[in-house]
Amino acid sequence: MKQAGTQAVLVQQDLSEVRKMIRQPIITVLGHVDHGKTKLLDTIRGTAIAEKEAGAITQHIGATEVPLRVIDEIASGLLKKYGFDVKIPGLLFIDTPGHEAFTSLRERGGSIADLAVLVVDITQGFQPQTIEAINILKSLKTSFIVAANKIDLLHEWNSKDGEFSANLLQQDQRAKEALDEKIYVLVGKLFEFGFQSERFDRCNDFTKQIPIVPMSAKTGEGIPELLMLLSGLSQKFLHGKLEAHESEAGKGTIIEIREEKGLGKTIDVILYEGMIKVNQEIVLGGKQGVIKTKVRALLKPKPLREIRESGDKFNSVKEVYAASGVKIAAPGLDNALSGAPIAVVKTGEEEKAIEQEMASIRIKTETVGAVLKADTLGALEALTLLLRKEGLDTKKADIGNITKNDIAEADSVKSKDPLKGVIFGFNVKEEEGVLEDAKKRGIKLFSGNVVYKLLEDYSAWVEEKRESKKKEKLAELTLPVKMRFLRNCVFRNSKPAVIGVKVLEGKIRQGAKVMNEEGKVIGKIEAIQSKNESIKQAVKGEEVAISISGAIVGRTIEENDVLLSSIPQKQFPQFAEIEDTLNVGEKELLNEIKEIVEKRKEAEEE
Repeated sequence: MKQAGTQAVLVQQDLSEVRKMIRQPIITVLGHVDHGKTKLLDTIRGTAIAEKEAGAITQHIGATEVPLRVIDEIASGLLKKYGFDVKIPGLLFIDTPGHEAFTSLRERGGSIADLAVLVVDITQGFQPQTIEAINILKSLKTSFIVAANKIDLLHEWNSKDGEFSANLLQQDQRAKEALDEKIYVLVGKLFEFGFQSERFDRCNDFTKQIPIVPMSAKTGEGIPELLMLLSGLSQKFLHGKLEAHESEAGKGTIIEIREEKGLGKTIDVILYEGMIKVNQEIVLGGKQGVIKTKVRALLKPKPLREIRESGDKFNSVKEVYAASGVKIAAPGLDNALSGAPIAVVKTGEEEKAIEQEMASIRIKTETVGAVLKADTLGALEALTLLLRKEGLDTKKADIGNITKNDIAEADSVKSKDPLKGVIFGFNVKEEEGVLEDAKKRGIKLFSGNVVYKLLEDYSAWVEEKRESKKKEKLAELTLPVKMRFLRNCVFRNSKPAVIGVKVLEGKIRQGAKVMNEEGKVIGKIEAIQSKNESIKQAVKGEEVAISISGAIVGRTIEENDVLLSSIPQKQFPQFAEIEDTLNVGEKELLNEIKEIVEKRKEAEEE
């Protein structure tokens, strides 16, 4: 009987039956940004991927195989204690990004996951992306375990490598109480989402309760319990789901396209169903449609190595069984799309199925929107999702570097809406002459290799532009102001009248017309002075001298009179655009002035 290596455990059956295998369960890791997802896997496999990631946040789906022998080494005592007889060949971790911008990537990862680990920083509790991850898992009906990470940061807690259960016995009462307090905050939040939960060692029914594992990815505490639960629960409750026929055609998801020395373009794939062999025909999603090709080589990552690493970390194999991370070398992969489906050709219907799946994930575009360029389909989906949340549609979404044609597309949008005529580039470069063309046309480019940072930069830019526009608008409008003519503060009676006033509300600005409380215009403010120095405006509470052309003290104005800015009727609707620049008092004054102006106009028309 053929051996399937570590990818599967063969179940002996009647020779007339097709051989069955028990595959590795696929584990997805979700959670809020910086809560320690990559660091958790980092601790398990002993590499340093977390520190290499741009912005210390995972940007692409990665995969890590943890063989059963490693789980046995770390957690054999716990497996026996909890009565788990593990027969699965190991665990396959998919490390998916945690920021909310990556919902589509997580949904793709979550949809093929057997179990999930929800990583929560125990010192921070539930955050926006934690809630988003729970909603995804709930909608996909994926069972999960909560990894309550960073217990090493808890006051009084002395964290060290190894079993949490053993270390718990060494803690004083205050440390135990501090931990319990944080655990039950998580229990309460999970209950809000309809889940019963408890600290793992207090669970009495794993089919009804979500186990919470206190742990530290930094020190390694709690890792044995986490691996014990993932492998034990997979074995106990997913045994039927993990069975697969040896002859089943392989299906997977492309997670990355890479150039490999001596092989050319290769695709990194998560194989979640069936098997794939060298020389088999495969179909996969591409930029211009479905790609049909033949497998030239299969490279399996050596155990405990990240699939994204390269060089001698891979073994060449003849066949691969699910669940696995595998690198595939084949002709014609230049236009392969990261995030697209892949299938082994068996019935001839696979090409049509891939076409239908690709059509379902195609990004919808609008006439007015941003131009998006990225290196993967997943990144394009992520950008599109968050931009939509920001109220920005997509004009064009494509894989590849930023071109002059992209600048022209953005320019056509800019003429209709300046805030939407922009370009986002994720993990791509600008072709020659693009930056000069963008500068010439006034097109803003947002480029980088951390998706959420691109969106943050865009939001800051939009806010800056809006504030600038508001300032320009404010400069055109007559601001609301109410002031009192101070007694014994007449410096000149007329031509122009120079008087002392106190600002009761709003702002006095040079050039504004002023009226009395009946709405009669008495003149225009020519200048403002404070302590013998000219100023452009005065605010509430200030006492200043103003010169008013057209006003005559003793005839059109008197001491102690209340004066207001005379705002033209056509300007009132324009204040709606910049309403947030006015405080409550200024808004009330604006309405008061509007009423006076309208009454004056009605009186004049009668």
